[in-house]
This record gives sequence, C-alpha cells and structure tokens, in this order.
Amino acid sequence: MDSFWDYIWYLVWIFLFIAYLMVLFQILTDLFRDRELSGWWKAVWVIFLIFLPMLTALVYLIARGRGMAERQVSAVRSAKADTEAYIQSVAQQASPADQIASAKGLLDSGAITPEEFERLKSKALA
Repeated sequence: MDSFWDYIWYLVWIFLFIAYLMVLFQILTDLFRDRELSGWWKAVWVIFLIFLPMLTALVYLIARGRGMAERQVSAVRSAKADTEAYIQSVAQQASPADQIASAKGLLDSGAITPEEFERLKSKALA
C-alpha cells in the first residue's frame, strides 16, 4: 500500500465484495426456499446470477424482494415454532426440578425473559 487512502479504498472494496456475497447467498437461499417457483425458473435465475451477477441480483431484489421478505419471516416463524415444540417435549419428559433448573439456565443465558421463566416455573409446579 502506497498511502493511507489506498488502504481505505482497499477496505471499502472488501466491504462491498462481502456485502455482495451476502446478498448473493441470500438470493440463492430464497430461490431454493420458494416452493411456488418451478425448477426451470430457478435454473434460469442461477444461470443469470453466474453470467450477469450484479444486474441479476438487482433485478431479483426489485422483482421478488417482497416475497423474499415474506418467505424469510415464514422460515423464522417455522423455526421458532419447531424450537418451542422441542422445548415443550423436553420439558414434559423432565421432572419439575429439572424443568425449573433448565428454565433457570435459559433465563441466565438470556434465551427467555423473566416472565417466560415464571410461566415455565408455574407450569412445572402445577
């Protein structure tokens, strides 16, 4: 590096490249998460992402951005529901003391709020 500004430009380009990669992987994830889009259209999007990456990413975000956000929210809700179902199944198998200890560990780690801890504790003691 010849000067301070060369270093700054180098950092800016690295940041932009990493941001582009994040967008690219988010688009690819969304493509394969979408159950309504046929396999042929998915293949077309991927081919265009390979040969015209910046333009295709921009067009994809404009054309399918709203659906992309909705699918992301749906995936997060599904993951949360699955996690809660798993926690409930584990909680039902354990003794009340184990349930309270487990809930206390979750509270200490910040995974649940004090209100959720009290709810789990009252459920374990019931």
